Amino acid sequence: MAERNTPIRVLVVDDEPEIRDAYKQILGDTEANLEMTGFHELRSRLFRKNPQEALRQAATRATSFETVFCQQAAEAVAAVKEALSRNEPFAVAFIDMRMPPGQDGVWAATHIRELDPALEIVICTAYSDADPGEIGGYVPPEDKLSYLQKPFHPHEVRQMTIALGSKWRAERRIVRLAYFDTLTGLPNREQSRNRLVGALQAAKEKNGLLAVLYLDLDNFKRVNDTLGHAVGDQLLCVVADRLRSSLRYGGESTPGGGGNRPGDIARLGGDEFMVLLPNLRTTVDAGGVAERLILALRQPIQVASNSLVVTPSVGIAIYPQDGADAETLLRNADLAMYFAKRRAPGTFAFFDVSMNASALHRFTIEEQLRGALERNEFSLQYQPQFDVRTGSVSGVEALLRWTNAELGAVSPLEFIPVAEETGLILAIGRWALHAACQQAQAWRAEGLPVQRMAVNVSGRQFALAEYPQEVAAILQETGLEPSVLELEITESVVMSNEAWAEKAIKELKALGISLAIDDFGTGYSSFGRLRNFAVDRLKIDRSFVTSITEDSDDRAIAAAIIAMSRSMHINVTAEGVENYPQLAFLQEQDCQDAQGFLLSRPLQADAARELLRRMAEIGDATRTQRLRIITG
Repeated sequence: MAERNTPIRVLVVDDEPEIRDAYKQILGDTEANLEMTGFHELRSRLFRKNPQEALRQAATRATSFETVFCQQAAEAVAAVKEALSRNEPFAVAFIDMRMPPGQDGVWAATHIRELDPALEIVICTAYSDADPGEIGGYVPPEDKLSYLQKPFHPHEVRQMTIALGSKWRAERRIVRLAYFDTLTGLPNREQSRNRLVGALQAAKEKNGLLAVLYLDLDNFKRVNDTLGHAVGDQLLCVVADRLRSSLRYGGESTPGGGGNRPGDIARLGGDEFMVLLPNLRTTVDAGGVAERLILALRQPIQVASNSLVVTPSVGIAIYPQDGADAETLLRNADLAMYFAKRRAPGTFAFFDVSMNASALHRFTIEEQLRGALERNEFSLQYQPQFDVRTGSVSGVEALLRWTNAELGAVSPLEFIPVAEETGLILAIGRWALHAACQQAQAWRAEGLPVQRMAVNVSGRQFALAEYPQEVAAILQETGLEPSVLELEITESVVMSNEAWAEKAIKELKALGISLAIDDFGTGYSSFGRLRNFAVDRLKIDRSFVTSITEDSDDRAIAAAIIAMSRSMHINVTAEGVENYPQLAFLQEQDCQDAQGFLLSRPLQADAARELLRRMAEIGDATRTQRLRIITG
């Protein structure tokens, strides 16, 4: 309704003042239009209708026009160009065929069509020698070209203007549905690709630079999951507005060069956006724009009653060095965004050729991970944990290993993140927990001293509401006593959602198992907050243990963790013990447990069984004797 009441913008091009005056009378607020309003009022009185209501309805039905008049062809072309620059295009143009002494109407129509393919053009002529077929060849397409014979009737002009204006509006609505995102009003993926193809062609002709920025909002899925899709949609609209503002959308030029046009920002889908920087001066300018976008989106966003902070990860690809076509540039910018997100969310990264090799390797890992369980490619190794005070084996940690026919032995640092991202970790984690519990039960059945079997829990597993029930089912299936099982959860997972972590830990503890916080010291949690979690053990991250003999800060942190844990009756295990000075420091601080290459590397099941058997046979040996036997 709002668009229907908006005036139809009309361009009239005629060299005769009398003709232009005639258009003014037909399309302006003239006496004829006032007489029509009087007619509606008279009719309402004759037929006993409410005059005010009739007038209101007549005003609603009335079509208004915004008309611009030009005397010559060149003047008309300039008017169309200016209208497009203001994003106020004309819907209909009436162009006189002959306008001496300048260019004629066909010349004007041809140049106007190059500027605005959507404009409805009407060629006006008083001569019968105008050939519509010939003119249509100059000014295609023919379905957007009409003819009007002079002298014309006022109603003919008016009705033609209304009909062509309505057609133009309908086509614009269709275009918006096809090429623009209905939520944010930004160009969609198809429109952005067309814009990129055109910008690339211009850059090739000028030997210029061009940048594609690929933006993805960090943790946007969490907003949808926790606050609902309505809030997520509002957030996306605010993000779109901030992108427009930060690029001075429609205003002054960016550091990248020329002024922004509608295709310079696009929503590709979901929480992914693209920014196109044509006429780039230097690659450094693209980084400056990326920084400005990140800074603009980092500011808190008020949506309903929620204050949200979102950060974008941005990938940058440059033409011509990173690709010569639209598909390659978009793919490489997407790859760079992915690497920026993995390195540090809320940052930007330029594409690098090495990313292709890394991405290919990552995709190969994902492809091979699917089906790895069915192919029995996973196994467990067991790293013993030792009581520093007695030198005895206090437990073992089950470590997941993957050996693939194509990739060989793949490091957990490579395949675990991929399994997390794809959700494959849920099935893999369940298998690992079941296999570890089954092995612990088998060793205990042999009488071997397995006091504790530690198993790592992924963040995706821990977030499942049904995870405690899954653990209970595995304990029942394997027959392992709950007190033997210890689940290790990383500090970052616990701190990411403390309310959920507290609830989940309580439910797991109710099963009779013990819980450890892994990598402690890297997630910035405090002992005060730790009181909220009923955990049994802290595992000091290896980064602190590695440098406790050289770095006074790390030595102080490790000593504080051990002392505070002892006062809270929480056990401590130090990871990554690799030399005797580190072990001696832990003994001095009265740390309970340690694990690391000095004491034992991860072992296959048979080798771990043999170590457990030997430790059981040592009997009443002293701590020093035990440690000498262990370390060889």
